[in-house]
Amino acid sequence: MRLYSITILYKGVDGKVKKLCATSDLSSFGYFQRSSVQEFMDFTSKIITERTNVAQRQSVKEQEYMCHVYVRSDSLSGVIISDHEYPQRVSFTLLNKVLDEFAAKHASFQWSAAGDSGLPYPELPDFLSKYQNPREADAMTKIQSDLDETKIILHNTIEAVLARGEKLDELVEKSEGLSMQSKAFYKTAKKTNSCCTLL
Repeated sequence: MRLYSITILYKGVDGKVKKLCATSDLSSFGYFQRSSVQEFMDFTSKIITERTNVAQRQSVKEQEYMCHVYVRSDSLSGVIISDHEYPQRVSFTLLNKVLDEFAAKHASFQWSAAGDSGLPYPELPDFLSKYQNPREADAMTKIQSDLDETKIILHNTIEAVLARGEKLDELVEKSEGLSMQSKAFYKTAKKTNSCCTLL
């Protein structure tokens, strides 16, 4: 599971999209591929935001990548690009959080007036690194993960108890067999000893 980028955009009334700020983690790509991958992510983020209606969320699969977009009713938008294994619910939770905090930091009149350099939001890379592991960042995913682990442990424990039960059954059978053999041995020993009486 991996997050590649988080982009905050503004969708104007004319439908044109402006990138306000972005962060990405391209360390899994080759050094010479990174600029092309970054361009692809920027282009994809803009196109998906343009084609998403206001107050709507959607997820788009592109090859092995998932693009999650949320355009709020105030036209502030966010796009997360991740691999297909990253949980969709966690992606949208992260988008909500990032967009709410960005909107609290920058007033809405600044979004449309922002230049090509966008607006500063130094906390964005922290969100990207914190949410790389969705189990640690998201409480619901952590609980689900803990439940899955408990289920595996419980399943293993039940298998161990059943295996132990089978072993106990084998011991009981052997002890019953041993008891019969002991009785037979005792009778044979008694007969053998009775023929040799001392006078």
